[in-house]
Amino acid sequence: MTEDEKLHDEAEEIRSETAEDSPELQEHDEIAQLREQLAEANNKALYAAAEVQNVRRRLEQEKTQASAYAAANFARDMLAIKDHLDRALGAVSDELRGDKVASQFLTGIESTARELDAVFTRNGVTRVKSVGEKLDPNQHQAMMEVPTGEAEAGTVVQEMQPGYMLKDRLLRPAMVAVARSN
Repeated sequence: MTEDEKLHDEAEEIRSETAEDSPELQEHDEIAQLREQLAEANNKALYAAAEVQNVRRRLEQEKTQASAYAAANFARDMLAIKDHLDRALGAVSDELRGDKVASQFLTGIESTARELDAVFTRNGVTRVKSVGEKLDPNQHQAMMEVPTGEAEAGTVVQEMQPGYMLKDRLLRPAMVAVARSN
């Protein structure tokens, strides 16, 4: 240790001994401690504000999703009605369509089916494209493979039951037959 370092250490020692009881040093220590507490409180307030903002954003997102997809179960149930209407209309023969009384009855059923389609459209329910499309496991459920030379392997060649989407979510996959290579 050099002479200057010894003098500096002695001066520090004397200063700390004489300053221990000085009110200025105590005040300075209290101010430093209060500043530390203030900085800590500010950090906690910033973290709390950020957490509140994150919770608010998450709740808003959940609320938006809940309202957008609230009708999913109802729409899924309505698909069965749509299927029954389509099957009923598909089963009507040309002879029955020619009958005056039956044709009026059929007109009512067709009107109901069109109205149901309009309600689906207004509420974001759309039919999944199937025939001629590549099999998409996110939208199609392959029920069987059909050997054919007309379509590329993995292409949907027949739709047994239509699939539907509610906005960007799948309500029901389309049940399809897929082309198999020979």
